[in-house]
Amino acid sequence: MLQRIQSVYLFICVITAGALPLFLNLWTNKAKIEVMFTDYIAYVILFASSALLAAVSIFSYKNRQNQFVINRLNMILNFILIGLFVYHSLTLSGEAQVSEKGIGMLLPIFSIVFLALANRAIKRDEDLVKSVDRIR
Repeated sequence: MLQRIQSVYLFICVITAGALPLFLNLWTNKAKIEVMFTDYIAYVILFASSALLAAVSIFSYKNRQNQFVINRLNMILNFILIGLFVYHSLTLSGEAQVSEKGIGMLLPIFSIVFLALANRAIKRDEDLVKSVDRIR
């Protein structure tokens, strides 16, 4: 059952949270030094746990309700990550510290979109199974 569309969405989420942060910078400070997610341990933990939750969700395809809950928890984790990015960029003293935001700050938003699409597909599968059970 790994060929379902929600597995594809979750695999994209694993790539977005697990591999892309290694190559994309979060921001560039005024000294033109690129700040990566590996510079902050909280970001490393949150990105890694988001990728791990998505991978666990891919392989829990037999229990759709559990998969749905894992995806919801992953969304909450990504919202926390967005909150940390916003907090970090707003508490610094304006353009004196952070001069250019990187694409890496948008990765949790992409993950949330793919998680929402996966949850929608899981819900559709669950509704299909319930409708078949009614016929019997």
